[in-house]
Amino acid sequence: MLVSIFNDVIGPVMRGPSSSHCAAALRIGRLARDLMDADFTDVLVEFDRNGSLPTTHDTQGSDMGLFGGLMGWDAAYERLPGSPQALRDTGVRIAIETVDAGDPHPNTYRLTLRSERETHTLRAISTGGGMMEVIDLDGFEVSMFGDCYETLLWVEGQGSEVAAALAACFEADEILLHVAEGRQMVEVKAACFVSDEILSGVSGVVSVRRLAPVLPVMSRKSTRVPFGSCAEMLEHDAGRGTPLWQLAVRYEMERGGLSEAEVIARMVDIVRIVRRSIAEGIAGTQYDDRVLGHQCGRFDELMQTGRLLDGGALNRIILYVTSLMEVKSSMGVIVAAPTAGACAALPGAVVAMAESMGLDEQAMARAMLASGLIGVFIATRWTFAAEVGGCQAEGGSAASMGAAALVTLADGTLTQAVAAASMAMQSMIGLICDPVANRVEVPCLGKNVMAASNALACANMALAGYDPIIPLDEVIDTAKDVATRMPREVRCTNLGGLSITPTAIALEEKLAARRAAASCGTGCACG
Repeated sequence: MLVSIFNDVIGPVMRGPSSSHCAAALRIGRLARDLMDADFTDVLVEFDRNGSLPTTHDTQGSDMGLFGGLMGWDAAYERLPGSPQALRDTGVRIAIETVDAGDPHPNTYRLTLRSERETHTLRAISTGGGMMEVIDLDGFEVSMFGDCYETLLWVEGQGSEVAAALAACFEADEILLHVAEGRQMVEVKAACFVSDEILSGVSGVVSVRRLAPVLPVMSRKSTRVPFGSCAEMLEHDAGRGTPLWQLAVRYEMERGGLSEAEVIARMVDIVRIVRRSIAEGIAGTQYDDRVLGHQCGRFDELMQTGRLLDGGALNRIILYVTSLMEVKSSMGVIVAAPTAGACAALPGAVVAMAESMGLDEQAMARAMLASGLIGVFIATRWTFAAEVGGCQAEGGSAASMGAAALVTLADGTLTQAVAAASMAMQSMIGLICDPVANRVEVPCLGKNVMAASNALACANMALAGYDPIIPLDEVIDTAKDVATRMPREVRCTNLGGLSITPTAIALEEKLAARRAAASCGTGCACG
Protein backbone atom coordinates (compact mmCIF):
# COMPACT_ATOMS: atom_id res chain seq x y z
CA MET A 1 0.00 0.00 0.00
CA LEU A 2 1.26 3.46 -0.88
CA VAL A 3 1.66 5.63 2.21
CA SER A 4 -0.85 8.44 2.76
CA ILE A 5 -0.16 11.41 5.01
CA PHE A 6 -3.64 11.13 6.53
CA ASN A 7 -3.80 7.34 6.72
CA ASP A 8 -0.37 6.57 8.01
CA VAL A 9 1.51 9.65 9.26
CA ILE A 10 -0.71 12.40 10.73
CA GLY A 11 -3.50 10.44 12.37
CA PRO A 12 -5.53 8.66 13.43
CA VAL A 13 -7.51 10.85 15.80
CA MET A 14 -7.80 8.54 18.77
CA ARG A 15 -7.85 7.79 22.47
CA GLY A 16 -5.36 5.52 24.19
CA PRO A 17 -1.72 5.28 25.16
CA SER A 18 -0.33 3.71 22.00
CA SER A 19 -1.31 3.88 18.34
CA SER A 20 0.57 0.67 17.52
CA HIS A 21 -1.43 -1.07 20.20
CA CYS A 22 -4.76 0.73 20.46
CA ALA A 23 -5.59 2.37 17.11
CA ALA A 24 -4.23 -0.46 14.96
CA ALA A 25 -5.96 -3.04 17.16
CA LEU A 26 -9.23 -1.14 16.79
CA ARG A 27 -8.93 -1.24 13.01
CA ILE A 28 -8.20 -4.97 13.17
CA GLY A 29 -11.25 -5.43 15.41
CA ARG A 30 -13.47 -3.50 13.00
CA LEU A 31 -12.46 -5.78 10.13
CA ALA A 32 -12.96 -8.87 12.30
CA ARG A 33 -16.44 -7.64 13.25
CA ASP A 34 -17.34 -7.32 9.56
CA LEU A 35 -15.90 -10.78 8.91
CA MET A 36 -18.49 -12.15 11.35
CA ASP A 37 -21.22 -9.83 10.07
CA ALA A 38 -21.33 -8.42 13.64
CA ASP A 39 -22.61 -11.75 14.96
CA PHE A 40 -20.29 -13.67 17.30
CA THR A 41 -20.45 -15.28 20.72
CA ASP A 42 -16.80 -16.15 21.39
CA VAL A 43 -13.49 -14.38 20.78
CA LEU A 44 -10.12 -16.03 21.27
CA VAL A 45 -7.10 -13.73 21.09
CA GLU A 46 -3.64 -15.29 20.90
CA PHE A 47 -0.30 -13.52 21.25
CA ASP A 48 3.07 -15.05 20.44
CA ARG A 49 5.19 -15.57 23.55
CA ASN A 50 8.21 -13.89 21.98
CA GLY A 51 6.33 -10.86 20.68
CA SER A 52 5.68 -7.53 22.40
CA LEU A 53 2.00 -8.06 23.20
CA PRO A 54 1.95 -10.65 26.02
CA THR A 55 3.42 -8.11 28.46
CA THR A 56 1.76 -4.95 27.08
CA HIS A 57 -1.67 -5.75 25.64
CA ASP A 58 -3.65 -4.81 28.75
CA THR A 59 -1.76 -1.65 29.75
CA GLN A 60 -0.91 -0.11 26.37
CA GLY A 61 -4.38 -0.28 24.90
CA SER A 62 -4.45 -3.40 22.71
CA ASP A 63 -7.42 -4.88 24.58
CA MET A 64 -9.18 -1.52 24.63
CA GLY A 65 -8.69 -0.99 20.91
CA LEU A 66 -9.39 -4.54 19.76
CA PHE A 67 -12.60 -4.93 21.73
CA GLY A 68 -13.70 -1.41 20.80
CA GLY A 69 -13.28 -2.40 17.17
CA LEU A 70 -15.29 -5.57 17.75
CA MET A 71 -18.01 -3.33 19.19
CA GLY A 72 -17.89 -1.25 16.00
CA TRP A 73 -16.71 1.88 17.79
CA ASP A 74 -14.57 4.75 16.50
CA ALA A 75 -11.02 5.29 17.79
CA ALA A 76 -12.02 8.60 19.42
CA TYR A 77 -15.26 7.34 21.01
CA GLU A 78 -15.53 8.46 24.62
CA ARG A 79 -16.53 5.00 25.89
CA LEU A 80 -13.51 3.31 24.31
CA PRO A 81 -11.58 2.77 27.58
CA GLY A 82 -14.43 0.58 28.81
CA SER A 83 -14.73 -1.55 25.67
CA PRO A 84 -13.63 -4.91 27.19
CA GLN A 85 -16.42 -4.85 29.72
CA ALA A 86 -18.87 -3.44 27.20
CA LEU A 87 -18.18 -6.39 24.89
CA ARG A 88 -18.62 -8.86 27.75
CA ASP A 89 -21.89 -7.15 28.66
CA THR A 90 -23.24 -8.12 25.23
CA GLY A 91 -22.74 -11.78 26.20
CA VAL A 92 -19.55 -12.36 24.21
CA ARG A 93 -17.05 -14.69 25.86
CA ILE A 94 -13.45 -13.45 25.65
CA ALA A 95 -10.27 -15.49 26.07
CA ILE A 96 -6.72 -14.15 25.78
CA GLU A 97 -3.86 -16.65 25.58
CA THR A 98 -0.10 -16.58 25.11
CA VAL A 99 1.14 -19.20 22.64
CA ASP A 100 4.33 -20.37 20.95
CA ALA A 101 3.39 -19.33 17.40
CA GLY A 102 6.77 -18.19 16.10
CA ASP A 103 5.29 -15.05 14.58
CA PRO A 104 8.05 -13.01 12.90
CA HIS A 105 6.38 -9.64 13.64
CA PRO A 106 6.29 -8.59 17.32
CA ASN A 107 2.83 -7.02 17.02
CA THR A 108 0.85 -9.99 15.73
CA TYR A 109 -2.82 -10.56 16.58
CA ARG A 110 -4.33 -14.03 16.10
CA LEU A 111 -8.12 -14.01 16.36
CA THR A 112 -10.63 -16.85 16.32
CA LEU A 113 -14.26 -15.73 16.29
CA ARG A 114 -17.25 -18.04 16.64
CA SER A 115 -21.00 -17.77 16.36
CA GLU A 116 -23.68 -20.43 16.44
CA ARG A 117 -23.37 -20.71 12.66
CA GLU A 118 -19.70 -20.36 11.80
CA THR A 119 -16.07 -19.84 12.81
CA HIS A 120 -13.54 -17.53 11.21
CA THR A 121 -9.87 -16.86 11.91
CA LEU A 122 -7.85 -13.75 11.22
CA ARG A 123 -4.17 -12.93 11.68
CA ALA A 124 -3.00 -9.32 11.48
CA ILE A 125 0.02 -7.21 12.32
CA SER A 126 0.29 -3.68 13.71
CA THR A 127 3.02 -1.89 11.78
CA GLY A 128 3.22 1.44 13.62
CA GLY A 129 1.28 4.67 14.05
CA GLY A 130 -2.08 2.93 13.73
CA MET A 131 -1.11 1.22 10.47
CA MET A 132 -1.97 -2.47 10.22
CA GLU A 133 -2.22 -5.32 7.75
CA VAL A 134 -4.38 -8.44 7.75
CA ILE A 135 -2.08 -11.19 6.49
CA ASP A 136 -4.19 -14.32 6.92
CA LEU A 137 -7.92 -14.97 6.85
CA ASP A 138 -9.32 -18.47 7.37
CA GLY A 139 -5.95 -19.88 6.35
CA PHE A 140 -5.80 -17.87 3.11
CA GLU A 141 -2.75 -15.65 2.70
CA VAL A 142 -4.06 -12.12 2.11
CA SER A 143 -2.87 -8.51 2.29
CA MET A 144 -5.56 -6.14 3.55
CA PHE A 145 -4.84 -2.63 4.80
CA GLY A 146 -8.40 -1.42 5.29
CA ASP A 147 -8.05 1.10 2.47
CA CYS A 148 -10.83 -0.17 0.17
CA TYR A 149 -14.12 -2.07 0.13
CA GLU A 150 -13.44 -5.80 0.40
CA THR A 151 -16.03 -8.32 -0.82
CA LEU A 152 -15.04 -11.87 0.15
CA LEU A 153 -16.64 -14.84 -1.58
CA TRP A 154 -16.19 -18.42 -0.40
CA VAL A 155 -16.81 -20.56 -3.45
CA GLU A 156 -17.30 -24.15 -4.54
CA GLY A 157 -16.06 -25.45 -7.87
CA GLN A 158 -13.86 -23.29 -10.06
CA GLY A 159 -12.99 -20.09 -8.24
CA SER A 160 -11.31 -18.84 -11.41
CA GLU A 161 -14.69 -18.94 -13.16
CA VAL A 162 -16.27 -16.88 -10.37
CA ALA A 163 -13.44 -14.36 -10.60
CA ALA A 164 -13.80 -14.15 -14.37
CA ALA A 165 -17.57 -13.68 -14.12
CA LEU A 166 -17.13 -10.82 -11.68
CA ALA A 167 -14.44 -9.19 -13.80
CA ALA A 168 -16.88 -9.15 -16.70
CA CYS A 169 -19.68 -7.35 -14.85
CA PHE A 170 -18.10 -5.38 -11.99
CA GLU A 171 -15.50 -2.61 -11.98
CA ALA A 172 -12.94 -3.73 -9.40
CA ASP A 173 -9.51 -2.48 -8.49
CA GLU A 174 -8.36 -6.04 -8.04
CA ILE A 175 -9.88 -9.53 -8.03
CA LEU A 176 -7.81 -12.22 -6.33
CA LEU A 177 -8.32 -15.97 -6.10
CA HIS A 178 -7.00 -17.55 -2.89
CA VAL A 179 -6.56 -21.31 -2.55
CA ALA A 180 -5.69 -23.17 0.65
CA GLU A 181 -6.03 -26.90 1.34
CA GLY A 182 -8.61 -27.37 -1.41
CA ARG A 183 -10.71 -24.41 -0.28
CA GLN A 184 -11.18 -21.31 -2.44
CA MET A 185 -11.97 -17.67 -1.69
CA VAL A 186 -12.35 -14.82 -4.17
CA GLU A 187 -11.35 -11.39 -2.84
CA VAL A 188 -12.68 -8.29 -4.61
CA LYS A 189 -11.04 -4.94 -3.80
CA ALA A 190 -13.03 -1.97 -5.09
CA ALA A 191 -14.43 1.49 -4.46
CA CYS A 192 -17.72 -0.14 -3.37
CA PHE A 193 -19.04 -3.56 -2.39
CA VAL A 194 -20.18 -6.12 -4.93
CA SER A 195 -23.98 -5.95 -4.65
CA ASP A 196 -26.31 -8.88 -4.04
CA GLU A 197 -27.89 -8.13 -7.42
CA ILE A 198 -24.60 -8.75 -9.22
CA LEU A 199 -23.83 -11.83 -7.13
CA SER A 200 -27.22 -13.33 -7.96
CA GLY A 201 -25.92 -13.87 -11.47
CA VAL A 202 -22.72 -15.59 -10.35
CA SER A 203 -22.89 -19.32 -9.61
CA GLY A 204 -20.74 -21.20 -7.14
CA VAL A 205 -20.76 -18.62 -4.33
CA VAL A 206 -21.39 -20.29 -0.96
CA SER A 207 -20.84 -17.42 1.46
CA VAL A 208 -20.27 -13.67 1.26
CA ARG A 209 -18.69 -11.21 3.66
CA ARG A 210 -18.15 -7.49 3.17
CA LEU A 211 -15.35 -5.67 5.02
CA ALA A 212 -15.69 -1.88 5.06
CA PRO A 213 -12.60 0.35 4.85
CA VAL A 214 -11.17 1.58 8.15
CA LEU A 215 -8.79 4.23 6.78
CA PRO A 216 -9.81 7.83 5.94
CA VAL A 217 -8.12 7.91 2.51
CA MET A 218 -9.11 5.22 0.03
CA SER A 219 -6.82 3.47 -2.43
CA ARG A 220 -7.71 3.02 -6.08
CA LYS A 221 -6.46 0.80 -8.87
CA SER A 222 -4.93 3.87 -10.46
CA THR A 223 -3.34 5.15 -7.25
CA ARG A 224 0.05 6.68 -7.93
CA VAL A 225 2.39 8.98 -6.04
CA PRO A 226 4.87 11.42 -7.57
CA PHE A 227 7.76 10.24 -5.37
CA GLY A 228 8.42 7.86 -2.50
CA SER A 229 11.75 9.00 -1.11
CA CYS A 230 13.46 12.27 -0.32
CA ALA A 231 15.90 11.78 -3.20
CA GLU A 232 13.02 11.20 -5.62
CA MET A 233 11.26 14.31 -4.31
CA LEU A 234 14.35 16.47 -4.87
CA GLU A 235 14.74 15.04 -8.36
CA HIS A 236 11.05 15.74 -9.01
CA ASP A 237 11.50 19.33 -7.84
CA ALA A 238 14.50 19.71 -10.20
CA GLY A 239 15.97 22.67 -8.34
CA ARG A 240 12.84 24.81 -8.46
CA GLY A 241 12.83 25.15 -4.68
CA THR A 242 9.14 24.36 -4.26
CA PRO A 243 8.20 24.71 -0.58
CA LEU A 244 8.01 21.34 1.18
CA TRP A 245 4.38 21.87 2.18
CA GLN A 246 3.36 22.39 -1.44
CA LEU A 247 5.10 19.16 -2.44
CA ALA A 248 3.20 17.47 0.40
CA VAL A 249 -0.10 18.78 -0.95
CA ARG A 250 0.83 17.57 -4.43
CA TYR A 251 1.71 14.14 -3.03
CA GLU A 252 -1.54 13.71 -1.11
CA MET A 253 -3.66 15.03 -3.97
CA GLU A 254 -2.29 12.30 -6.21
CA ARG A 255 -2.30 9.62 -3.49
CA GLY A 256 -5.84 10.24 -2.29
CA GLY A 257 -7.59 11.73 -5.30
CA LEU A 258 -8.21 14.91 -3.29
CA SER A 259 -8.21 18.56 -4.29
CA GLU A 260 -5.71 21.03 -2.87
CA ALA A 261 -8.47 22.66 -0.83
CA GLU A 262 -9.52 19.27 0.58
CA VAL A 263 -5.98 18.40 1.63
CA ILE A 264 -5.45 21.69 3.41
CA ALA A 265 -8.92 21.60 5.02
CA ARG A 266 -8.25 18.12 6.43
CA MET A 267 -5.04 19.32 8.03
CA VAL A 268 -6.69 22.44 9.43
CA ASP A 269 -9.26 20.18 11.10
CA ILE A 270 -6.40 18.18 12.65
CA VAL A 271 -4.74 21.38 13.89
CA ARG A 272 -7.98 22.39 15.58
CA ILE A 273 -8.25 19.02 17.32
CA VAL A 274 -4.68 19.42 18.59
CA ARG A 275 -5.35 22.93 19.88
CA ARG A 276 -8.45 21.76 21.78
CA SER A 277 -6.43 18.95 23.33
CA ILE A 278 -3.69 21.36 24.39
CA ALA A 279 -6.24 23.59 26.14
CA GLU A 280 -7.77 20.54 27.83
CA GLY A 281 -4.38 19.42 29.09
CA ILE A 282 -3.43 22.79 30.53
CA ALA A 283 -6.82 23.09 32.26
CA GLY A 284 -6.17 19.76 33.98
CA THR A 285 -6.85 16.07 33.42
CA GLN A 286 -7.95 13.30 35.76
CA TYR A 287 -7.33 9.57 35.38
CA ASP A 288 -6.52 6.95 38.00
CA ASP A 289 -4.54 4.40 36.03
CA ARG A 290 -1.49 6.44 35.14
CA VAL A 291 1.97 7.14 36.50
CA LEU A 292 2.00 10.94 36.28
CA GLY A 293 -0.73 13.34 37.30
CA HIS A 294 -1.45 16.86 36.11
CA GLN A 295 1.84 18.79 35.99
CA CYS A 296 1.69 21.19 33.05
CA GLY A 297 -0.70 23.57 34.83
CA ARG A 298 2.04 24.48 37.29
CA PHE A 299 4.50 24.97 34.42
CA ASP A 300 2.00 27.32 32.77
CA GLU A 301 1.56 29.30 35.99
CA LEU A 302 5.31 29.75 36.47
CA MET A 303 5.84 30.60 32.82
CA GLN A 304 3.11 33.24 32.87
CA THR A 305 4.58 34.89 35.97
CA GLY A 306 8.17 34.84 34.70
CA ARG A 307 9.46 32.40 37.30
CA LEU A 308 11.05 29.96 34.86
CA LEU A 309 14.40 30.23 33.16
CA ASP A 310 14.04 32.21 29.95
CA GLY A 311 13.61 29.66 27.20
CA GLY A 312 11.78 31.92 24.80
CA ALA A 313 9.39 30.02 22.55
CA LEU A 314 10.88 26.76 23.82
CA ASN A 315 9.03 27.17 27.12
CA ARG A 316 5.72 27.39 25.30
CA ILE A 317 6.71 24.31 23.30
CA ILE A 318 7.46 22.41 26.52
CA LEU A 319 4.10 23.44 27.96
CA TYR A 320 2.17 22.30 24.90
CA VAL A 321 4.10 19.05 24.52
CA THR A 322 3.57 18.06 28.15
CA SER A 323 -0.08 19.11 27.96
CA LEU A 324 -0.70 16.77 25.02
CA MET A 325 1.07 13.92 26.78
CA GLU A 326 -1.16 14.37 29.83
CA VAL A 327 -4.26 14.29 27.63
CA LYS A 328 -3.04 11.08 26.02
CA SER A 329 -2.38 9.47 29.40
CA SER A 330 -5.85 10.42 30.63
CA MET A 331 -7.49 8.73 27.59
CA GLY A 332 -8.38 12.07 26.04
CA VAL A 333 -8.49 12.72 22.31
CA ILE A 334 -5.13 13.10 20.60
CA VAL A 335 -3.73 12.86 17.08
CA ALA A 336 -1.11 10.18 16.47
CA ALA A 337 1.53 12.30 14.76
CA PRO A 338 3.18 10.04 13.84
CA THR A 339 2.25 7.79 16.81
CA ALA A 340 0.40 8.08 20.12
CA GLY A 341 3.59 7.54 22.09
CA ALA A 342 5.17 10.42 20.16
CA CYS A 343 1.95 12.38 19.69
CA ALA A 344 3.11 15.57 21.38
CA ALA A 345 6.53 16.57 20.04
CA LEU A 346 5.53 17.54 16.50
CA PRO A 347 2.10 19.18 16.97
CA GLY A 348 3.10 20.75 20.29
CA ALA A 349 6.15 22.37 18.70
CA VAL A 350 4.23 23.54 15.61
CA VAL A 351 1.30 25.10 17.47
CA ALA A 352 3.48 26.71 20.14
CA MET A 353 5.93 28.20 17.66
CA ALA A 354 3.21 29.39 15.31
CA GLU A 355 1.39 31.12 18.16
CA SER A 356 4.67 32.71 19.30
CA MET A 357 5.15 34.01 15.77
CA GLY A 358 1.56 35.26 15.48
CA LEU A 359 0.73 32.81 12.69
CA ASP A 360 -2.74 31.38 11.98
CA GLU A 361 -4.10 27.85 11.62
CA GLN A 362 -3.47 27.85 7.88
CA ALA A 363 0.25 28.32 8.58
CA MET A 364 0.11 25.55 11.19
CA ALA A 365 -1.57 23.25 8.65
CA ARG A 366 1.10 23.98 6.04
CA ALA A 367 3.81 23.13 8.55
CA MET A 368 2.05 19.91 9.52
CA LEU A 369 1.73 18.95 5.85
CA ALA A 370 5.45 19.51 5.37
CA SER A 371 6.13 17.27 8.36
CA GLY A 372 3.74 14.69 6.93
CA LEU A 373 5.79 14.34 3.77
CA ILE A 374 8.95 13.68 5.80
CA GLY A 375 6.90 11.04 7.62
CA VAL A 376 5.91 9.50 4.28
CA PHE A 377 9.58 8.96 3.48
CA ILE A 378 10.17 7.34 6.88
CA ALA A 379 7.11 5.08 6.70
CA THR A 380 7.85 4.06 3.11
CA ARG A 381 11.43 3.04 3.90
CA TRP A 382 11.00 1.88 7.49
CA THR A 383 8.44 2.04 10.33
CA PHE A 384 7.02 4.14 13.16
CA ALA A 385 6.64 1.10 15.45
CA ALA A 386 8.80 1.15 18.56
CA GLU A 387 8.33 -2.62 18.84
CA VAL A 388 10.29 -2.86 15.58
CA GLY A 389 12.64 0.10 15.78
CA GLY A 390 12.82 1.35 19.36
CA CYS A 391 12.00 4.95 20.26
CA GLN A 392 14.20 6.17 17.42
CA ALA A 393 11.27 5.08 15.23
CA GLU A 394 8.81 7.17 17.23
CA GLY A 395 10.64 10.05 18.91
CA GLY A 396 13.29 10.17 16.20
CA SER A 397 10.66 10.36 13.49
CA ALA A 398 8.72 13.04 15.39
CA ALA A 399 11.86 15.13 15.80
CA SER A 400 12.75 14.79 12.13
CA MET A 401 9.24 15.71 11.02
CA GLY A 402 9.04 18.53 13.56
CA ALA A 403 12.30 20.09 12.39
CA ALA A 404 11.01 20.30 8.81
CA ALA A 405 7.72 21.75 10.08
CA LEU A 406 9.45 24.51 12.05
CA VAL A 407 11.60 25.45 9.06
CA THR A 408 8.35 25.72 7.08
CA LEU A 409 6.89 28.11 9.69
CA ALA A 410 9.98 30.28 9.18
CA ASP A 411 9.51 30.27 5.38
CA GLY A 412 12.74 28.33 4.99
CA THR A 413 13.71 26.67 1.75
CA LEU A 414 13.12 23.11 0.66
CA THR A 415 16.81 22.37 1.12
CA GLN A 416 16.74 23.78 4.65
CA ALA A 417 13.67 21.77 5.61
CA VAL A 418 15.25 18.52 4.41
CA ALA A 419 18.54 19.36 6.14
CA ALA A 420 16.74 20.02 9.43
CA ALA A 421 14.89 16.69 9.16
CA SER A 422 18.15 14.83 8.54
CA MET A 423 20.01 16.44 11.45
CA ALA A 424 17.15 15.87 13.88
CA MET A 425 16.95 12.14 13.17
CA GLN A 426 20.74 11.74 13.18
CA SER A 427 20.87 12.85 16.81
CA MET A 428 18.28 10.28 17.96
CA ILE A 429 19.56 7.12 16.27
CA GLY A 430 19.78 4.27 18.76
CA LEU A 431 17.13 5.55 21.16
CA ILE A 432 15.49 2.64 22.98
CA CYS A 433 11.86 2.29 24.08
CA ASP A 434 11.49 1.40 27.76
CA PRO A 435 8.16 2.61 29.19
CA VAL A 436 7.99 2.40 32.96
CA ALA A 437 5.19 0.28 34.44
CA ASN A 438 4.00 -0.47 30.91
CA ARG A 439 2.43 2.98 30.64
CA VAL A 440 3.50 5.27 27.83
CA GLU A 441 4.40 8.13 30.19
CA VAL A 442 7.91 7.71 31.64
CA PRO A 443 10.37 8.35 30.04
CA CYS A 444 8.06 9.11 27.09
CA LEU A 445 7.14 12.56 28.44
CA GLY A 446 10.78 13.61 28.53
CA LYS A 447 11.52 12.01 25.16
CA ASN A 448 8.72 14.01 23.53
CA VAL A 449 10.12 17.21 25.05
CA MET A 450 13.59 16.20 23.87
CA ALA A 451 12.30 15.50 20.36
CA ALA A 452 10.59 18.90 20.18
CA SER A 453 13.65 20.70 21.55
CA ASN A 454 15.82 18.83 19.07
CA ALA A 455 13.47 19.86 16.27
CA LEU A 456 13.76 23.52 17.22
CA ALA A 457 17.56 23.38 17.46
CA CYS A 458 17.94 21.60 14.11
CA ALA A 459 15.47 23.93 12.42
CA ASN A 460 17.51 26.95 13.46
CA MET A 461 20.75 25.24 12.50
CA ALA A 462 19.35 24.47 9.05
CA LEU A 463 18.09 28.04 8.63
CA ALA A 464 21.63 29.20 9.46
CA GLY A 465 23.06 26.93 6.77
CA TYR A 466 24.47 24.09 8.87
CA ASP A 467 25.38 21.08 6.73
CA PRO A 468 23.67 17.78 7.65
CA ILE A 469 26.30 15.84 5.62
CA ILE A 470 24.21 12.61 5.49
CA PRO A 471 21.13 12.69 3.19
CA LEU A 472 17.81 12.02 4.89
CA ASP A 473 17.17 8.72 3.08
CA GLU A 474 20.52 7.38 4.27
CA VAL A 475 19.77 8.48 7.83
CA ILE A 476 16.46 6.60 7.75
CA ASP A 477 18.17 3.50 6.37
CA THR A 478 20.79 3.75 9.10
CA ALA A 479 18.14 3.91 11.84
CA LYS A 480 16.51 0.86 10.27
CA ASP A 481 19.81 -1.00 10.31
CA VAL A 482 20.48 -0.02 13.93
CA ALA A 483 17.02 -1.34 14.87
CA THR A 484 17.94 -4.80 13.60
CA ARG A 485 20.86 -4.80 16.05
CA MET A 486 18.75 -3.79 19.06
CA PRO A 487 17.87 -6.55 21.53
CA ARG A 488 14.10 -7.08 21.57
CA GLU A 489 14.12 -6.31 25.30
CA VAL A 490 14.72 -2.61 24.57
CA ARG A 491 12.13 -2.32 21.82
CA CYS A 492 8.93 -1.64 23.77
CA THR A 493 8.49 -4.99 25.51
CA ASN A 494 8.76 -3.79 29.13
CA LEU A 495 11.77 -6.09 29.52
CA GLY A 496 14.69 -3.66 29.50
CA GLY A 497 15.98 -0.17 30.22
CA LEU A 498 14.18 1.93 32.82
CA SER A 499 11.23 -0.48 32.75
CA ILE A 500 13.12 -3.05 34.85
CA THR A 501 14.54 -0.74 37.51
CA PRO A 502 13.45 -1.56 41.09
CA THR A 503 11.32 1.58 41.22
CA ALA A 504 9.61 0.75 37.93
CA ILE A 505 8.84 -2.80 39.04
CA ALA A 506 7.41 -1.60 42.35
CA LEU A 507 5.32 1.01 40.57
CA GLU A 508 3.96 -1.55 38.12
CA GLU A 509 2.93 -3.80 41.01
CA LYS A 510 1.23 -0.88 42.73
CA LEU A 511 -0.72 0.07 39.62
CA ALA A 512 -1.69 -3.55 38.99
CA ALA A 513 -3.08 -3.80 42.53
CA ARG A 514 -4.99 -0.57 42.03
CA ARG A 515 -6.48 -1.85 38.77
CA ALA A 516 -7.52 -5.10 40.42
CA ALA A 517 -9.16 -3.24 43.29
CA ALA A 518 -10.96 -0.89 40.90
CA SER A 519 -12.36 -3.68 38.76
CA CYS A 520 -13.95 -5.65 41.61
CA GLY A 521 -15.26 -8.10 39.08
CA THR A 522 -17.09 -5.45 37.06
CA GLY A 523 -14.40 -4.46 34.57
CA CYS A 524 -11.79 -1.81 35.17
CA ALA A 525 -12.36 1.71 34.01
CA CYS A 526 -9.21 1.81 31.93
CA GLY A 527 -9.99 -1.36 30.02
